[in-house]
Order: sequence, then C-alpha cells, then structure tokens
Amino acid sequence: MKALTWHGKRDVRVDNVPDPTIQEPNDAVVRITTTAICGSDLHLYEVLTPFMGEGNILGHEPMGIVEEVGSEVTNIKPGDRVVLPFTICCGHCWMCGQGLQSQCETMQVREQGMGTALFGFSKLYGEVPGGQAEFLRVPQAQYTPIKVPEEAADISDERFVYLSDVLPTSWQAVEYAGIPDGGSVAIFGLGPIGDMSSRIAHHRGHRVIAVDLVPERIERARRNGIEVVDANEHDVPETIREMTDGRGPDSVIDAVGMEAHGSPATGLTQQIAGLLPDAAAQRVFEEAGVDRLNVLYQAIDTVRRGGTISLIGVYGGMADPIPMLTLFDKQIQLRMGQANVKHWIDDIMPLLTDGDPLGVESFATHRLPLDEGPHGYEIFQKKQDGAIKVLLQP
Repeated sequence: MKALTWHGKRDVRVDNVPDPTIQEPNDAVVRITTTAICGSDLHLYEVLTPFMGEGNILGHEPMGIVEEVGSEVTNIKPGDRVVLPFTICCGHCWMCGQGLQSQCETMQVREQGMGTALFGFSKLYGEVPGGQAEFLRVPQAQYTPIKVPEEAADISDERFVYLSDVLPTSWQAVEYAGIPDGGSVAIFGLGPIGDMSSRIAHHRGHRVIAVDLVPERIERARRNGIEVVDANEHDVPETIREMTDGRGPDSVIDAVGMEAHGSPATGLTQQIAGLLPDAAAQRVFEEAGVDRLNVLYQAIDTVRRGGTISLIGVYGGMADPIPMLTLFDKQIQLRMGQANVKHWIDDIMPLLTDGDPLGVESFATHRLPLDEGPHGYEIFQKKQDGAIKVLLQP
C-alpha cells in the first residue's frame, strides 16, 4: 500500500509499504477514505525529530471502512464506516473507566513514561503505524473505533473525520477552560484546534476573543463572529484587559504550544537539538527547557485573577521555566492533557448528525490526494496558500 512516511526533518515521502494485517484477536484493518494532517504532525516534521524512526508511517486523524476484524471484535464488522481516534485505548481499564482514555493502562507506553499509545506519533507514544495511508491496523478495535451512525450514510466524511482529534481536543479545551455562564475566553492561536475551540465556545454562548498573527486565520475567525486581536499590531494582554473591564478574561486557552513565535532562545535550543544525534537530542528534550513559552507567558499575563488556563497546544520539554510566583499570586487554575477522545463523543455527535452548527463541512482549506501529502505538509508548516486544515484522500 501507499503511505506517508518520515525520513528526516522536513522530509516526508510517499512510500510503498506492506499492507497491515490482523495480528491480535482484538485488531481490525480499516481501508482509509479520508485522513488529515494535524498541527501535532508538524512537531514531528520540525521539532520532535529525535524521537522518530526512518520510515515511520505518519498520521493520527483517519476514518474509513472496516475491511477485516479479529475474532474478539464484535462491536464493528466489515463494511462499517468508522473514525479512528488518535488515542488507542481498551475501554475496560481503571483509567478508561474514569473517562481518562488518554491514560489507558492497557496501552500506556511505560518504557517512555508516557500515557496511551497514539497512531503515527513517534517512539514517545509507541511508534504505532499511522493513518496517512491506504490501510490501517487498529489495535484495541473492540473499543477504539467510533462507528458512524448508519442513518448518516449520506453525510460526507468531512462531517465526521474531525472526531478523530480536532473536535474532541477542542471540546476538551473548552471544558477544561471552565468558562462561567456568560463568561469570556481568550484563545491564543487560530490553527485547527484554536479555530474549532473558538467555534465551540461561541456556540455555547461565551464571549470569545481570539489571538493570532496570520491574516487568513484572523479573517476566517471574524467571518464566524469571533472577536480577534492581531498579535502583530497590539500588546495582547493589555489589549484584552481593556476589552474586559481592565480585569482580563475568565479563561484562556493556549492552542499554540511548543512552537510559539517570540521565543528566540528556546527556538535556538530546538534547532540545536535537531542537529544532534538522536540519543543526545533526546537528552536535550528531557533535561532542558526547549519549548517556546511566549504564548504561555502571555496567557498567564492575560487571564484574570482567579481564572483558568486550559493548555491544549502540545509542549515537549521537561525543564521549562514556569513563572510559579505569578501563577500562585493570581490564583490561576491550570488544566491540560491529551484529549480523552471517547469521553466526549456522545456530547459532540448530535452536532454532526443534526445539522452542522460548527461548520465542520467547510472546515478544511485543502483537499489533496495522498500522493500530494508531502506538499500538504510543506504548505501547512509554512502557512502558505491559506493552509489551515489539509485533508488527504487515499
């Protein structure tokens, strides 16, 4: 089969690789019909390269048609249309029972000290082949897949593919932000997760103030009724305080993460790490402050006293400098973590089957064949051609 594979920093290729097969009785094999490029994929493309292996199959936002199931899989059958969450989980361990599927005890990557295994996301998360491919082996298929309702057979993939990551991740970001009724939230970053978080918060009736640097992203949010602060033109924390009675918003969502603009020192550290042999580079990530924390610092500055910050942008360092005095003095609550995808599906599904209030069918900016995947990575990483969300169709 054809698959997008990693071959080095900014080097993604379309390769012919062996077709996946059933290896365990709770496996399934799915023929991929639509898959997406995620902002987290860009971390593998640019920053987290020391944790990648030559030929790793990328991608963790796929959906498709079940081709084959193992003997212990009874919840889905060949011919079913399914979405595959990026988190692989069993559904029966203690963590899954708590709604913390991203910490699944059956699939935790214990040798790396990490949570549950993820599709297509480096040795840190299990090095499981990903879904930017024609076919995908799905472990824990007795629970992991999300079955598209049969009554939605005539609704396009573009309504459902975002259940793999974008929708539940954004939903959790808003939930963790703890926005009070009638309250306000500032969202830093209008990439796919920040954009969808702004739509969800706005749909729930909250006041949303979004922050970005990219003109196309700013205009897209404005078209959806979102107030926007252009970080190129304003002192962001001060401007948002002026917009919120001098106090700051009730909540802030950081949807940017480790590659924020405006942090040259840690940006240099990331570049140096990328030039080192893998083992040495991994030590840098584990023992140094490698994240660009400019957005996090602004979030801490912006949120009102007693407010909440929800971190949904991915961070990768183990020794980043955090302003603990300010966090303590402002009495800020901080929540974060990988999305517990399956926990939120029942809340989100009605917004896909009963109309499209979040505008998911028009969410993608680019639709490309799988063969053009490397081009999709390039324009997304460089923010060219208005690329905000790229869908690939094998």
